[in-house]
Amino acid sequence: METIAEDAHAGVVSPELVVDALFACRKTAAIRAAIELDLFTHIGDGKTAALLASATGASERGVRILCNYLVVHGFLTKENEQYRMTPPTRMFLDRNSPAYMGSAVEFVAAPEILDNFLRDPAAAVRNGGSIGLANMSPDNPVWLKFARGMGSFTGLSAKILAGEISGWPVPPQRVLDIAAGPGLFGIEIAKALPSAEIVAVDWAAVLELSRQNAEKAGVADRYRTIAGSAFDVNWDTGYDLVLLPNFLHHFDLPTCAQLLRKIIASLAKDGRVVAVDFVPNEDGISPPFPAAFSWEMLAGTPAGQAYTQSELSEMARLAGLKSVKVKPMPPTPASLILFE
Repeated sequence: METIAEDAHAGVVSPELVVDALFACRKTAAIRAAIELDLFTHIGDGKTAALLASATGASERGVRILCNYLVVHGFLTKENEQYRMTPPTRMFLDRNSPAYMGSAVEFVAAPEILDNFLRDPAAAVRNGGSIGLANMSPDNPVWLKFARGMGSFTGLSAKILAGEISGWPVPPQRVLDIAAGPGLFGIEIAKALPSAEIVAVDWAAVLELSRQNAEKAGVADRYRTIAGSAFDVNWDTGYDLVLLPNFLHHFDLPTCAQLLRKIIASLAKDGRVVAVDFVPNEDGISPPFPAAFSWEMLAGTPAGQAYTQSELSEMARLAGLKSVKVKPMPPTPASLILFE
């Protein structure tokens, strides 16, 4: 929808921006319904509501109303009662696409996540944070949802990072992957560097999935896991590379610096620390996704946020490091962050 509040032709101020925000959660509900019914996959090259109802086991009325709603919001087109996917929908919401992202709905639209935002958002603003998802509590079930669902969001970033690291003059041999989640960052590095050994840290239930993914990728013989909190477990020393994928934004700056000090103590000579995260510009309002991500953290954590480069530099200084380099990872909204 348009974000311009004034209709130049009519000379009136439109409420469209406000209405869109007030009803935004309905769009999430529609996408969740379509993904759970595998609607986009069943559409193929085009189907009527009747054929889609038969394929999905849903009522024709329900499917017709849902599809019309998805047309209104740009996910489908409709011609002669035939519904077809738009290019982004075909790319990212058809289960047959290698770029499928639909599994992310399990986490993004989980009741725990939606409750964070809709229960009392003003309280998060008043308090400067939220109790969130109990980031530090052992084996909170929501992190298994994250690991199962968000691999499709992080997969491309993991491939880009592995490509970057495999081009280093001296590729790492021993790699620590902190808060590994589905394990894709460490696994992609193991695939790119046949001699690299990966040690993954996360909650026990999440690491079961990481190990399964390592098996599927054919790198399980070089993939080891350590269960527990990154702040508490002993992960040994001698690492050539320590990864922090999408983790720093969960905590305040002093806590991140504390973790970096622990990491530094575990590095081998010439070892390096690399994070992947969303880095907004210094203005705090651009680019759109990284800048908006701090709102995600305000509602979802006690003190987390997306850090600018200057804030990452302060984090590094507190940890005893010299500098930070930030490199965008297009077409993803993430950036590679090299602590030195």
